Amino acid sequence: MEIRIGSAEKAEIQEGMIGLFFEDINYAADGGLYAEMLENRSFEFVKATGDARDYQVAYDGGYAWGTYPVGAGAEARCVMGSPLSEENPHYMRLRTAKPGEGIRNKAYEGICLKKGMEYKLLFWARCVKFQGDFDVFVEKDGKRFAEARVPAAGGTEETYNHFRRFETLLKAEEDTERADFVLCLSEPGVVEIDFISLMPCDAVAGIFRRDLFEMLRDMHPGFMRFPGGCIVEGNTLANRYRYKDSLKPAWARRNNWNRWAVHGTDSENGYESVYSHYNQTLGMGYYEYFLLCELIGAKPLPVLNVGFACQYQSDEMVSRDSAAFREFLQDALDLIEFANGAADTPWGAVRAEMGHPKPFGLTMVGIGNEQWQTEKADFFERYEMFEKTIHEHAPYIRLIGSAGPNVSSGEYRMAWEFYHAHEDRPDFAYAVDEHYYVPPKWLYEHVDFYDEYPRKVKVFSGEYAAHPSSGFNNPKANTLDGALAEAAFLTGVERNADVVVLASYAPLFARVGYAQWSPDLIWFDGAGCYGSPSYYVQKMYACNMGDVELDTCGGEREAWKEGIYYCAGLARERDEIIVKIVNSKEEARSVDLALPERWKDSCKIQAQILTGESRDSYNSLGEPEKIMPMEKAFMSLKGIELPPLSFTVLRLGARD
Repeated sequence: MEIRIGSAEKAEIQEGMIGLFFEDINYAADGGLYAEMLENRSFEFVKATGDARDYQVAYDGGYAWGTYPVGAGAEARCVMGSPLSEENPHYMRLRTAKPGEGIRNKAYEGICLKKGMEYKLLFWARCVKFQGDFDVFVEKDGKRFAEARVPAAGGTEETYNHFRRFETLLKAEEDTERADFVLCLSEPGVVEIDFISLMPCDAVAGIFRRDLFEMLRDMHPGFMRFPGGCIVEGNTLANRYRYKDSLKPAWARRNNWNRWAVHGTDSENGYESVYSHYNQTLGMGYYEYFLLCELIGAKPLPVLNVGFACQYQSDEMVSRDSAAFREFLQDALDLIEFANGAADTPWGAVRAEMGHPKPFGLTMVGIGNEQWQTEKADFFERYEMFEKTIHEHAPYIRLIGSAGPNVSSGEYRMAWEFYHAHEDRPDFAYAVDEHYYVPPKWLYEHVDFYDEYPRKVKVFSGEYAAHPSSGFNNPKANTLDGALAEAAFLTGVERNADVVVLASYAPLFARVGYAQWSPDLIWFDGAGCYGSPSYYVQKMYACNMGDVELDTCGGEREAWKEGIYYCAGLARERDEIIVKIVNSKEEARSVDLALPERWKDSCKIQAQILTGESRDSYNSLGEPEKIMPMEKAFMSLKGIELPPLSFTVLRLGARD
C-alpha cells in the first residue's frame, strides 16, 4: 500500500491540541493525585446510599477510623464544635484507659510505604487531660515500619482555643503495603484531635503524588479541563463543586460528599461500602489545579456551573431572575480575577496570599457541562448571560459551550443550531464541547465525522473513549482494541484540525478497587500506577503533533477499507513530517511513503510503535508495561512494516 502525502498545507493545528480532562471520579483526587494518605482526616465524612435520584446522606465521621488495639478500652467518638473551622465542625475525642491505646486509620486499602522515604505527619490536638507523648506509627500484623514520638508539651502556640499544631516525620524502615496508621497515647488520658494528615515528603509541590504527577507531565498535555464533568454540577446544587470553598487553609475547606458516591454501587461485590463513603476534602482545589497546570505546562480550562444541578439526576436550578443566579455570574468574574488579577485586586490578593503572586494566565473557560436546552432548562439563555457578563469584564477569555451529553440526539443538533446562529461573532463561542463514549466500531466507522462540519465555530472533543466492555471497576476494559480505535478516530480529528481545536480522553484516573467508571487512562493503587494502552495513544499524539496538517491526497478513504488509518503533519521548526498510522487488522502490513520532493530522499525514519498480542490485551499492576511504545528506525520510505494491531508514529526530516 502506498501512502501519498502532498506538500499542500491544509489545517493549522492549534498548539496544545491534545490535553487532559480531570474529574474527581474513581478516587482521582482524594486517594489519587492528591497525595494525602489518610482517609477522613477531619472526621467529616458522610455516607451516601441509594441511587442517583433517590439517595440519602447521613453523617459518618468515624469512617476509616477505629480504636487501637482492637478490642481495647479506648473510646473514640466524634463531637461538634471544632475551633479549626466552622465549615468542618467535628473532631475526635479520644479517651484511653491504658498506655499504648489510641486510634488507627485504614487508609483506603491500607498505607503503603517505600523504604527510606520520609512522610510528614501534621495534626491538631487539645490535651484535655494528658501530659505524656503521642506515639505515631505505621503497623501491619504487629510490626512497625515507621514510627515517631511527639511530646504533648510541644506543638505550636495555642492558636485555636487551646488546640496546638503538631508536626513530625516518619521514615520508612522497610517497604510495606496494606498497613494501618496509628496514633497512641503514652499514658491514660483524654485528648481531642482534628485534621490528621500524612503526606509523602516527595509529593510534588507538597501536594501531588509523584508517580501520578509524572504520568501527566510526561504526556506534555496542552490543557487541562477541571473539575468536571458532573462534579461541577452536583447531584443537587448544594452538592456541587464550589471553587471558593477550596481557597482556604486545607483544614478549613468544607468537606463535600462526592456525587459519584451513588453511582455504580454493587452490594454483592462490596462496592457499595467503598463508594458510599466517597467524599471530597477539596485538598486539591482551584489553587492546586492552576498550579498543576503550570507545573505540567498545560493551559487551564475551568468549567463553570450555570445554575443547574446535574440534568441527569435532577431538575433543580436557580432562576435567571434571582439573586442566586447573579452569584453564579459573579463567581465567574471572581474566578477570572483569582487566576489573572493583580496581587492588589481582591481575588488576586487571595491567590498571592496562597503563594502565587504572579497571575496564572487563564485564557479559556467552559460554560456548563453537558448542558442541554429543554422547555424548562433554559441553558441557551444562561449561556448568553454568561457570555455577556464575562466579555464585558474580560473580552480576551475564550468561551467553551456545551452540545449536551452525546453527538446523536436532538439536543445535540439543537445546540449546534444555537451556536451557528451566532457564528458571525467569533467571540461568542470559541468551541463547543462534544462528548461520546462509544464502542470501538463506532470510532472506526466515524473517522470522517468532522469532514463536513462547518468551520466557523470550533469543536472541543472534551470527553471520549472507546468502550469495548461494560461494568464498573474493570481495568480489563482498557484493551488494545479500544486504544487503536481511539488512535484511528484521532487521525480524523487531526485531519480536521481547522475545526477541532481541543481534544481530551475521559476519565483520566482510576484507583483499582475504587472505580465507578471503566475504561480509564491511568490506573493505580497505593503503591504504584500504570498507563493503559489508551494512555500511550494519547501520549504519542500529544508528543508528536505538527504545526500544520498536510494533504493526504484523498487516499485515506481507500485505506480505511483495508483497516488502515493515517494522517500527516508538518513540524515547521525541525522541518519534519510526522505520519501517524493505525493498522487495525490482525495481519502485518507493508506501506510505502510517497513524499514531497525535499523529503523523498530521507534516509532515516524514527518510529514509535504501540502493539500487543491480541485485541483484548491490556496492562495491569502486575504487567504495567505489557503494552507500551517501542522505538525503531527505518532506513527507507519503501516497505515500512506495520505490525498487526498497531499504532505507529513516523518522524522524518528533510535530507540536508
